[in-house]
Amino acid sequence: MTDPNDRGKNGPKNGPYPQTISAAYGVAIDAGFGAVAPPIYLSSTYEFAGYDQPRRYDYGRSGNPTRDLLAEALARLEGGAGAVITASGMAALDLLAGRCRPDDLILAPHDCYGGTMRLLKARAERGHCSVRFVDQGDEEAFEAALADRPALVLIETPSNPLMRVVDIEALVAQAHRAGAEVAVDNTFLSPAIQQPISLGADYVIHSTTKYLNGHSDVIGGAVVAADRGPIEELRHWANVVGSAGAPFDSWLTLRGLRSLFPRMEQQQANAMAVANYLERHPAVSAVFYPGLASHSGHAIATRQQRGFGAMLSFEIVGGVPAVRRFIESVEFFTLAESLGGVESLVSHPATMTHADMGEEARGFAGISDSLLRVSVGLEAEQDLIAGLEKGLSACRS
Repeated sequence: MTDPNDRGKNGPKNGPYPQTISAAYGVAIDAGFGAVAPPIYLSSTYEFAGYDQPRRYDYGRSGNPTRDLLAEALARLEGGAGAVITASGMAALDLLAGRCRPDDLILAPHDCYGGTMRLLKARAERGHCSVRFVDQGDEEAFEAALADRPALVLIETPSNPLMRVVDIEALVAQAHRAGAEVAVDNTFLSPAIQQPISLGADYVIHSTTKYLNGHSDVIGGAVVAADRGPIEELRHWANVVGSAGAPFDSWLTLRGLRSLFPRMEQQQANAMAVANYLERHPAVSAVFYPGLASHSGHAIATRQQRGFGAMLSFEIVGGVPAVRRFIESVEFFTLAESLGGVESLVSHPATMTHADMGEEARGFAGISDSLLRVSVGLEAEQDLIAGLEKGLSACRS
């Protein structure tokens, strides 16, 4: 596991450490009143200096100081040239997919997030592009798919919900040789743990709703680009389609960003304890967490990540009846979709986050009806394990 203060391959080569950027970017820049916390600019429109003399900002859809401050912070954290803040994580993905033309192919993971699959299929069904889902952990299958010259390769690692890990650097090299751009969904780990641009990716996608905000009280998204040219194009397109994030949402996300590193540190420590507990429990048939030495992607995760994150999933012995009993009895884990907040959540992918995939696609991806996904929060480790024990004890009754 790499040092979180590393300024090399997994961190910025120049400037402040990432923890400092997260905690203090934009602090004490208010020239008007000397406010330490950055002010929020809610205005929808801005005064022109005079006839045919627009200022830097003229209309809120095309630009906003608060939104731009968040974009700058995220770009620095990811080591990118710039970022575009969108109204949701799906809007961020669609900002990239929307650039594709009818003859363009998008290559996506076979086990990607259900909402991602739904959006890409909807775009393809309307003739906006074509899409193919492939097991990116299968080197031969991935190489064969690249033979069709995709315009965009979408990578999701760790995957949602099975926590599969793929080698970003290797996949990027293959995709670039085939002439494709590469976007990596970094929502599960955040730049505190993984920086795909340092591994060669062209874009990083986030649902900022999750770990970047961290408090389950805002919806947002972001696209970070490695190079300046695509960022200008993406900003233009976000203005055209009106997918830009709101100023107040951006301000809340920036406030959440201040505690990203200590939150991730504690949450992934809790997750490791939970994973170790679940792996030994007789009511659990499988645990999917890259931090476990038994995980098939453990070696890759150790090499390309600074930690293992706070997301994991597991399968319960006894099928759906056991799942029901667990959900009715577990404590300290709230049954809800989403992830990345300070509170622990549990979800049943087959009936919640991945229901729209359909039974056949879930089977292909390996998402069983016995699978539960958990987002581990900041509660005391002892309480989390006690809460899980109560739920798992009910499975055996």
